[in-house]
Amino acid sequence: MEKVAVIAITKNGIKIGLTLKEFFPSWQIYAPSKFSDENSKVNWYSETSANKIAELFKTNDGLVCLFSLGAVIRLISPHIKDKKIDPAIIVIDDKTTFVISVLSGHLGGANKITIEIAEKLDATPVITTAADVNKTIPVDLLGNELGWKIDNDTNVTKISAFMVNEEKIGVFQDIGSAKWWDKNLPNNVKIYSSIDELKNSQSKGYLIISDKKIDDQEILQKSVVYRPPSLVVGVGLHSDTKKETIRDGLNFCLEKYKLSLKSVAKFVSIKKKQDVEGLIDLAKQMKVPIEYFEKEELTLIETPNPSKTVQAFEGTASVAEAAALKSSRGKLIVEKQKFPPDLTLAIARIQN
Repeated sequence: MEKVAVIAITKNGIKIGLTLKEFFPSWQIYAPSKFSDENSKVNWYSETSANKIAELFKTNDGLVCLFSLGAVIRLISPHIKDKKIDPAIIVIDDKTTFVISVLSGHLGGANKITIEIAEKLDATPVITTAADVNKTIPVDLLGNELGWKIDNDTNVTKISAFMVNEEKIGVFQDIGSAKWWDKNLPNNVKIYSSIDELKNSQSKGYLIISDKKIDDQEILQKSVVYRPPSLVVGVGLHSDTKKETIRDGLNFCLEKYKLSLKSVAKFVSIKKKQDVEGLIDLAKQMKVPIEYFEKEELTLIETPNPSKTVQAFEGTASVAEAAALKSSRGKLIVEKQKFPPDLTLAIARIQN
């Protein structure tokens, strides 16, 4: 959690806030200016606490409130919108007896930070989300720390209810780390080796971990699909190749080979004298990194489709395929696709 604001409205709360800052130095402490003792570690505010919380709610990943739960609920309720975007809200009582996860427990990280604070303060963490209480798989967080993305969150609430009510859940995985659950699987959860087995399992709901597109609507209606960052996109391009050209070419490749855009882990290419703005812009839009290789590195990679033309211009017989293979250390699943006059793409799958 990058930005966390600690809000105290009593003298004792300020002391607790300063203690928290010792454990979490990047956190910012806010308190009313009427208590000001010129401590530089505290951001003193003169507006009402209601106005300050409204501001901090919009600009932080988490708020730690050092006052009563009831007051916090009244103050944040006008600003709550959606669990996917609301900040984590944690409440600590004035005696640091309890640390309470109030809002955005899973997606916002409130549960995790509640436990961390409680350990530091020797307090009791209070967490009420059903998956945590029942010590079962949190459907909305599965693979979160591994960088997995949920393809469509429409079924998350329904499958989560099946999970905590111990209904039969089937799992199919064909890519990504197998270490997504570090305990014994719950008794109601079973792993299947194929989509067909999953479909015939009579499970109430499915968890699918794959970078492949799934067209079976009967399966999708009962599934939460997770997309691990498994695909490396190799790019050969000119200095003036446009973002739109790369995006259209990528979409064509993904559609042709039935792969998910959400599983794209990175773009890779040859290091040029000047980075290509079109590739930079698309990577920023997709929120994925770019990795560059020197031509001498790419010449060492054996590829299925070397080119004398590319050799003449780039000093290596392959850019897109070689870069994708080198970065992924895996298998080429989309061989070089040409998009005249200035783009080639290839996709490799990362080995786990």
